[in-house]
Amino acid sequence: GEADPAGAQLRGPGECGGAGGAGAAPGGARGGACPSAAAGLRAAGLPAPRAGRAAAAPGKPAAGLRSVGSRPGAVRLCGREAEGQPCAGIAGRFFGEPVVEACVENGASCIDISGEPQFLEGMYLKYNEKAAEKGVYVIGSCGFDSIPADMGVLYTRDKLKGTLTAVESFLTVKSGPEGSCVHDGTWKSAVYGLADQDNLRKLRKKIGYAPVPVVGAKLKRRGLVFYNQEFKEYSIPFMGSDVSVVKRSQRYLHTELQETPVQYGAYVNVGGLGSVIKLMFAGILFLLLVKFSFGRKLLVKYPEFFSAGRFTKEGPTQKQMDGTSFTMTFFGEGYSEGQDPQNGKPNIKICTEVKGPEPGYVATPIAMVQAAVSLLEDSACLPKGGGVYSPGAAFSKTKLIERLNKRGVEFSVISKPEV
Repeated sequence: GEADPAGAQLRGPGECGGAGGAGAAPGGARGGACPSAAAGLRAAGLPAPRAGRAAAAPGKPAAGLRSVGSRPGAVRLCGREAEGQPCAGIAGRFFGEPVVEACVENGASCIDISGEPQFLEGMYLKYNEKAAEKGVYVIGSCGFDSIPADMGVLYTRDKLKGTLTAVESFLTVKSGPEGSCVHDGTWKSAVYGLADQDNLRKLRKKIGYAPVPVVGAKLKRRGLVFYNQEFKEYSIPFMGSDVSVVKRSQRYLHTELQETPVQYGAYVNVGGLGSVIKLMFAGILFLLLVKFSFGRKLLVKYPEFFSAGRFTKEGPTQKQMDGTSFTMTFFGEGYSEGQDPQNGKPNIKICTEVKGPEPGYVATPIAMVQAAVSLLEDSACLPKGGGVYSPGAAFSKTKLIERLNKRGVEFSVISKPEV
């Protein structure tokens, strides 16, 4: 997710706020929506927004767009003004907790696209019980991090005729002649997230997660760099929040619904040997600098230099976004009907795919808005009690995948289950 200090709240029924990635110019410029954000919202099923409050249809709540440039502003928009209404947006470590706190206190469910594990799990520790008491849903990582991965694992499970026990996903991002880049808000999330690894471990120890049992053959972890025969290029572990989010969902589904937990590994395809060498040098430099305060300041101040142009303060251009798309391929294995997963090796496999437009500015608002629609329209299919949930835990029984398919984030079976 975009952890830009400008923050953003894009809301369903009621008022909307927007800055950073989904309602204003990349970088948090005020005063209206940028073309890329407007395009993303149109793709998500919303009209192109204008600053201020939009006229409401008779009998419908008004909707509008408003930038949030301060913590009090975030609290106000998602607090009293959101009372009894769902709230969706971009927050993360900068505005995240005040927004969650205000929503829970005022009985408003909250959807967020931040992909920072420490924020997501910190909100679970602090607000899960309070949200349950209020009967509201706080659902994080509802953007590109991590709806394609989390819902993709569930989709793969549902399409396998048997018991799915392990899945690996491989992300491929394709760009056009203009190339591609990512806004530096994501870069900042990586900088601060890696610097906070010790605190994340302490947080998880404090939560006291129940271990997720391994069912079937244990999924082997791959190396830091390996040649992928399926794609004929090199792959590395995906450094985003997908693995931790999927694990939270699987833990919930196993603990609360007694479903068989699925092991999960996430990887990204990076290209040929030249790309691997560049990544190794950049990664070593990044890991050295992120350990020190001075190094982190340099990384945050000069993202374009240290990322070889992959991350910029301006974000992608419209042409870059138009030419960019993603594909996430899932390779699942398990046991056919009648076979005991506790005995023997997996005897059935399946390949599925999630594909969509540019991840950060087009696919993310599609995912966020459709998650909010599911929250509103599939309320009977949500977990019985309120609380802080991951997408898979909240939406596993809803029509979210069906809605995403209609909006251009498409789930499909590539090869049918076969022994």
